Amino acid sequence: MTGCSKPESASKERVRPNIIFVMTDDHTHHQMSLTGNPLINTPNLDRLANEGVWFKNAFCTNSLCAPARATILTGCLSNVNGILGNSESKDKIEQLDPTLPTFPLLLQAAGYQTGIVGKWHLPHDPRGFDYSCILPGQGLYFDPEMIENGERKQFEGYVTDIITDKALDYLEGLNDEDPFCLVYQHKGPHRPFTPAPRHQDLYSDVEFPYPETFNDDYATRLVAGKAADMKFEQSIARDYGDIFGEMTEEDKKKWIYQRYVKDHYRAMQSIDEGLGRVLDYLDETGQAENTLIIYTTDNGFYLGEYGWYDKRFMYEPSLRIPFLVRYPNGVEAGKVEERMIMNIDVAPTILDFAGIEVPEVIQGRSLKPVLQDQPVEWRDHIYYSYYENTWAMRALEQAELSDPSFNFFTAHRIGPHRGIRNDRYKLIEYYSENDYWEFFDLQEDPYELNNVYNEPAYAELVMSMTVRLRETQEEYLDTNTWDQLSLPNYTD
Repeated sequence: MTGCSKPESASKERVRPNIIFVMTDDHTHHQMSLTGNPLINTPNLDRLANEGVWFKNAFCTNSLCAPARATILTGCLSNVNGILGNSESKDKIEQLDPTLPTFPLLLQAAGYQTGIVGKWHLPHDPRGFDYSCILPGQGLYFDPEMIENGERKQFEGYVTDIITDKALDYLEGLNDEDPFCLVYQHKGPHRPFTPAPRHQDLYSDVEFPYPETFNDDYATRLVAGKAADMKFEQSIARDYGDIFGEMTEEDKKKWIYQRYVKDHYRAMQSIDEGLGRVLDYLDETGQAENTLIIYTTDNGFYLGEYGWYDKRFMYEPSLRIPFLVRYPNGVEAGKVEERMIMNIDVAPTILDFAGIEVPEVIQGRSLKPVLQDQPVEWRDHIYYSYYENTWAMRALEQAELSDPSFNFFTAHRIGPHRGIRNDRYKLIEYYSENDYWEFFDLQEDPYELNNVYNEPAYAELVMSMTVRLRETQEEYLDTNTWDQLSLPNYTD
């Protein structure tokens, strides 16, 4: 392979698995029929779970597109990998730390054939891939331009189908001597939740039920009450045109929910269909047994919960992610795993199965012993740290800006926060909001409506979890206070 030295063992009978990593954008953890959701039919996601393992308690560490992608590539949290948000300032573009190893780079160096197809959404060109065909930025749902090995081209059709076509083209062009790793990443079902034409009438005769928290008043959650812009009512016209006419506010709210959520579900159908095509190809070519497949998303999403259509907060709908693993040669089929995992665990898992030493800088843990029922002491909580809007809020706070027309908060007014979650309780620290805290008992309050941080009955638990939070911050090298967060230079 050009630019790579093939390991001596690669010429022997191959035991290293092929690897396919599949990622969607803004897919909710329950939006699969295998979870018991009666609104959707996802036979191929169900197939992955039935032939592999469904991790019921999988979580992202920063609920935002670019940070999640950087975290998955590196196995490191945002504060280590350098991608804190999608865009931290008007003039500052964050870069993934070029000194960090990524799983594609390490696989490539170990003799793997490596390719990426679909959404990339990071500020640097793909590294560690022999082949790439990626969307520029968010990309378009129809007739998208893609950058194939550095050359911009336009493709006709629906983006999910095109990405699947390119993934299959890549697989068909591989040699039979070396294992491969395909990173196969969809644009869907990201806003504006555009389905394939063949699915545009799906659910047209169904009224979706409204979430329990649809009419949330945010009574005990100060920061959530400030986030009215996450309802996106101001951008409906951009997505669907001016269709409201004389609707009442209540009717408008319900229309938005029914249209947004149905389109999101519709967009998932073509993703499941494409996955089925890839699974069928592996079966037909005899590669299924020796191929490790990991399916997940970058972050969860609010589909009307709390009246929102977004992510970012540490509440369950955006924190939890779908996560499926299949590897017939090494993982027992049909298992449901309850232990808590994070997206920093993807890179070390892939490297471990490929027989590559996991670099010390990686902060995640390999799931291989969990998947293979080996005795292992596992984590009892997960960690979350969100940074987007750090610079904007600091600049506003310090009156650094001379141009009052520059509005940082046209959407997503959510400041940095961090927290931990165990199997029952969740503690969140909004350190940019005058040290505001939330504490939830998920057993008694699964929808996270009642912040009990200041209730005496929970005082001991709050104290012990605060100590645990600080210990976890130290462990993950994420110890900056609000005053210590850097403020980049701003130039008009």
